[in-house]
Amino acid sequence: MLTDWIPLLRDLRQYRKEWLTHDVVAGLSVTAVQVPTAIAYATLAGFPPEVGLYASILPVLVYALFGSSRQLVLGPDAATCAMIAALLLPIAEGDLNYYLKLSAAMALTAGLLMVFGGMTRMGFIVNFFSRPILIGFLNGIALSIIAGQLGKLLGIAVVSRDFGPSLLELTKRLGEIHGYSLGVGLATLALLVLTRRYLPRAPAALIALLATSLGVFLLGLDARAVKLVGEVPSGLPSFALPGLGYEGVQGIFMSAVGLVIVCFTSGMLTARSFAARNGYNINADQEMRAIGFANMASGLCGGFAVTGADSRTAVNDASGGKTQLVSVIAALATAGVALFLTQPLGHLPIPALAAVLIFSAWSLLDAAGIRRLRVIDRFEFSLSLLTTIGVLTIGVLPGVVIAIMLALLNVLIKIYRPADTLQGIVPGLEGYNDLSFSEDARPVPGMIIYRFDAPLLFFNADYFKVRILSLVDGAEPRPRWFVLNAESISQLDSTGAQAVDDLVTELKIRGVHLVVARPKLYMRKYGQPMGLGQKIGADNIFFSVHSAVETILAREERGSAADDGNSLLKGVSEHEKGA
Repeated sequence: MLTDWIPLLRDLRQYRKEWLTHDVVAGLSVTAVQVPTAIAYATLAGFPPEVGLYASILPVLVYALFGSSRQLVLGPDAATCAMIAALLLPIAEGDLNYYLKLSAAMALTAGLLMVFGGMTRMGFIVNFFSRPILIGFLNGIALSIIAGQLGKLLGIAVVSRDFGPSLLELTKRLGEIHGYSLGVGLATLALLVLTRRYLPRAPAALIALLATSLGVFLLGLDARAVKLVGEVPSGLPSFALPGLGYEGVQGIFMSAVGLVIVCFTSGMLTARSFAARNGYNINADQEMRAIGFANMASGLCGGFAVTGADSRTAVNDASGGKTQLVSVIAALATAGVALFLTQPLGHLPIPALAAVLIFSAWSLLDAAGIRRLRVIDRFEFSLSLLTTIGVLTIGVLPGVVIAIMLALLNVLIKIYRPADTLQGIVPGLEGYNDLSFSEDARPVPGMIIYRFDAPLLFFNADYFKVRILSLVDGAEPRPRWFVLNAESISQLDSTGAQAVDDLVTELKIRGVHLVVARPKLYMRKYGQPMGLGQKIGADNIFFSVHSAVETILAREERGSAADDGNSLLKGVSEHEKGA
């Protein structure tokens, strides 16, 4: 259905008259935040200010049509702008026109990849960007933004763009600090802090920039070398392909892939958090398509990559926005600014914009999240720190890629040597449970009950077999029965099935019978062709651990080892009485 692709149509069908006031107020509030931040983020990425406005008009309208979130507002974002600058400025080598073509081409390429990914149900990739990596990534981006804007705040034209070299250069040139620029920047920071504290719903960036711009104009500080944005051309963007050609797109393709990960993940996390707050669900595949279409629109109108904007989405939610009509109003209002109000924008002081970016970047820092990770999991804490260090030293994309690879490696290690459990009689609990639950727990005499808590696949099959044989060889006295609780073996391949086949033979040599409890239905796929069921024996396969143990006890009681059988029966009967 058309409404499945364009959710705004569905919302408009169910629209209530009383929502219109909320949506109009929210749309204008978003515009008040969007215009100054779009210009600030454009300067962060090294673009002319009007490009930030272009990236806040058509892409916002396009997302309003196709997005499944009712609150999310798309637009320029600190993380994506910092990433664009880090990836493309070295390629552009100071050629602004070429840089604009590169950024538009990368937005268009990333958008196409996201649309294709959404249509092929690849939205699940958001789950690979784990919380520790996201915290580390945003911390790295925040620190790099702060370091990059300090020069503009101090009135020093810093040549170096990288984190370490730029700080080192600033340290050497502290004697060149421009007092008036620093005063404007500090005044802007003070206004931002005070507005956020005492007027949390007000557009802090707009208030601070208007106040400092007025102060600079009245005091004549522009004549004292306080740099201004300068002339901002009025008008709307024109549509055009970037014109890089096949080789040009090929050169930025991997950068576009990295941009997809950052744009989509950032947008999805923002959309999910506000959807949970407002009691509805987000369709990851639809969001991937919508953000992809928005980036394609940005690329075609000479903009740059956009994603979900936390600050503007928060303003939308706080203002009571009900539908994506908010984004439509915000986009149209921004277009009005681009057409008729560009002259005042030219009087914005560069140190004030730097202060806005530093203030925004400071809010990205998550020291509390890092502290929690340190308490919860040392590896995830180290992974988050490594991501931050990687972003600051080797670059945004390589740092994130290395962190993701390390996270996946950690998952593989956990699957290769997974947790496992020895089960037995735990006083006060029914059935057969983890022996580590209680100091008074004891195994069932004459048998080992073992649960392997991972898929049984080619890379851990040998560990599985060695682990079981070591348990049997290390037991005193040696058990006659080994009960494999297969309930946690969620996947099996031919190598895993072969490991079970080998295990049957190895255990028989040791005089131990293998019994399988709670096998999955998919085990038939590999078990039947290999004759595994026949080798284990149909009478040694059970639907529960309890039935397996009871059957073993009955066999022991009827068998030749009557004494051992009686001791087994005694141990279990005591357990049943306790339960």
